[in-house]
Amino acid sequence: MQFGHFDDKAKEYVITRPDTPRPWANYLGSLDYGAIITNNAGGYSFYKSALSSRFLRLRSNSVPLDQPGRYFYLRDQESGDFWSSSWQPVGKPLSKYKSTCRHGTAYTTITSRYSAIETESTYFVPLGQAFEYWRLKVTNKGKQPRKLAVFTYCEMASPWHMPNDLTNLQYSQFITKGTVEQEMLGMAVHPYTKFDPADLMGCHRLWMALVGAPLAGYETVRERFLGSIYNTYANPQAVIDGRCSNFLAEGENACGTLQVEIELQPGETRELIAMLGLGTPDSHGYAARAAFGTSERCEAELQKLKSHWHGLLGAAVVKTPDAEFDSMANVWGAYNALITYTWSRHASLVYNGERDGLGFRDTVQDFLGAMPMLKDQIRERLELMLTGQVSNGGAMPVVQPFSHKPGQMPPPKREEYRSDDCQWFFNAIPDYVAETGDLDFYKKVLPYSDQGEATVLGHLRRALEFNLERSGKHGLPCGLHADWNDCVKMGYNGESVMVAFQLLYGLVTYAQIADRLGLPEEAAWARAEQAKLEAAIQTAAWDGEWYLWAIGEDGHRYGAKTETEGRVYINTQVWAVMSGAASPAQGRSAMDALNRELATPYGIMLSAPPFTNTPPTVMGGVIYNHGIKENAGIFCHTQSWAVIAEALLGNGDQAYEYYRSFMPSAYNTRAELREIEPYVHCQTTYATCNRNAGKSRVAWLSGTASWSHHTALQWILGVRPEIDGLRLDPCIPKSWPGFKVERVFRGKRVKIEVKNPAGLSKGVASLVVDGKKVDGNLIPLDRIQDGTKVVATLG
Repeated sequence: MQFGHFDDKAKEYVITRPDTPRPWANYLGSLDYGAIITNNAGGYSFYKSALSSRFLRLRSNSVPLDQPGRYFYLRDQESGDFWSSSWQPVGKPLSKYKSTCRHGTAYTTITSRYSAIETESTYFVPLGQAFEYWRLKVTNKGKQPRKLAVFTYCEMASPWHMPNDLTNLQYSQFITKGTVEQEMLGMAVHPYTKFDPADLMGCHRLWMALVGAPLAGYETVRERFLGSIYNTYANPQAVIDGRCSNFLAEGENACGTLQVEIELQPGETRELIAMLGLGTPDSHGYAARAAFGTSERCEAELQKLKSHWHGLLGAAVVKTPDAEFDSMANVWGAYNALITYTWSRHASLVYNGERDGLGFRDTVQDFLGAMPMLKDQIRERLELMLTGQVSNGGAMPVVQPFSHKPGQMPPPKREEYRSDDCQWFFNAIPDYVAETGDLDFYKKVLPYSDQGEATVLGHLRRALEFNLERSGKHGLPCGLHADWNDCVKMGYNGESVMVAFQLLYGLVTYAQIADRLGLPEEAAWARAEQAKLEAAIQTAAWDGEWYLWAIGEDGHRYGAKTETEGRVYINTQVWAVMSGAASPAQGRSAMDALNRELATPYGIMLSAPPFTNTPPTVMGGVIYNHGIKENAGIFCHTQSWAVIAEALLGNGDQAYEYYRSFMPSAYNTRAELREIEPYVHCQTTYATCNRNAGKSRVAWLSGTASWSHHTALQWILGVRPEIDGLRLDPCIPKSWPGFKVERVFRGKRVKIEVKNPAGLSKGVASLVVDGKKVDGNLIPLDRIQDGTKVVATLG
């Protein structure tokens, strides 16, 4: 079943049926002012933190899932009939109500038609501002004049700290106070406390205006708008009656309802602009309305917003034989990676602020997806995460950007350290240096979180030493509190095979960096440790056909052939190939076992068979049902690693089959199966051993988005930045006759065409740069000009 389509030219996803299987969401705003909106205008807003500074309310896991939101209600003042400009919350019969939602890059437009009235509501946060626009265009498509009342509605949090707002009702119900002056609504939490106009995160003040018609009424208390505790957002009494009570809140549940009345001749269009922002009317609101409260300014800000985001997405533009792949690579995969980088794991319809701050391992991986677009803009956050590393080489599990004080933070307790955290630096930092060419970044001195400082290269060495110094009796790094899989409980001194592969990858990478920086002693140290670790891996981790996933503190070999649960584990098979630990024969054997034991039509299971009798003290994933999350579910974060591993082995057909199995757009025509948005990635999908097979959950914010965009550009299309230029090393399906890529690299647009006349997957036989043949498959930096044309032929 299909609910919408991709409009790649407009860089939008168009939802043509509003009754989607679940709410299909989009993001508005920036790193400061954040907001979520669904195809039926549900969602919430926050400033910097969805936990401690959320000012529009959303109740988690309610029915419907996305209410309340940002609503326009319309009422025919002659017939008394009413509806909303989005299908929900009123929910008129779809036989009479038509609606289209266009989710774009940080804006959403919902167009509806009911009772010969067409509405177009557009929502966005203008760049650099601390308010949001809701623009409503109302057109009379009928033959008779119409008299309409229009009501806004949003529900304001009190206080802005999410848990208190939703659970501490003996306090939160009594702290709001409303004002309406000069046709602007003001709402204060803790109204008698002093207010710093410069501290928007802690101001607890909102203003709201509706421009385009005289104010006819207002409501500031939810219960007065609804009229009865038994009414819902579908039938608010103020809309039923066609008038508001004009009551000013002094306690209770605050809301933002402004009413205007308009008359429309046949064919006439009226435009109304709602503005909701931070601060008081005096401190911010009146000035913002004066400067931004016109149709012309609203449209100009929308076009500026589109230009900004479209400019970022233009860093890589691809044309392949697979249009669904192109929709993700050009727009939605890139945009999803940017949103994940922006909000980490703390603001979605699932993550509601309970994971505030920047999870260390998540954030460092998220750099990969955003790197081609943000380039050197990433540096500030990358340095922040480096200062989240402890002087012993481990890391703080979470870095709070608003309170982090490098050099002064208490280190984690011994039992809190995870074994994989700082190993992700070896993926992110070299990628940043390759993208920007900033080799001197390795020499930048940055403090540790607790004490002392080091160059970035020094931070990398401490990351390696952290795991080398915490190795078990088989010579592999200890798992500590957890490795990437938080559910693996091998014992603090048990040994993680996945982290062994990450450590090996890190040692190889460190030696290469040291070579480049002219530090032979550092390179020699890393290669000596590499040789010892390679020997330990071959002795302890290979089980004949595939790799173990851990060796327990008690010596138990998890993932051995004799295991009846969790016998084969995706992470260690793919990282054996990615790290170079596996010989060609071992790599092929491990990946064949993965395909045989774990692959499903919807993606690759994390492990199999599922856990049933394994104690949760050994595998925490046993708390989940079979076939979801860490208990043999399809953990989508890991899928790209399998694609990379097959690409390294030269198997383009298998790599692409794996990629399409979890690629959202591949499910667009059967969206009822996956249920969540067919334009964004997710955390987890039910595997075939579960009755919900194919259903996906936890959309938007996931390492899946970061790794999948990275994998599409660098490993399938094979356009990889290096310090000395762009490496072309595609691994594609044999059926592809070729593809094209435009890639902005070091400020210059490079136009690449790859031809595949022999029907191969891999291997550049010929490289021509601006008409001249170049040996190998590296486009040299000194040959790259703006507009450089490259033709590569596989052979």
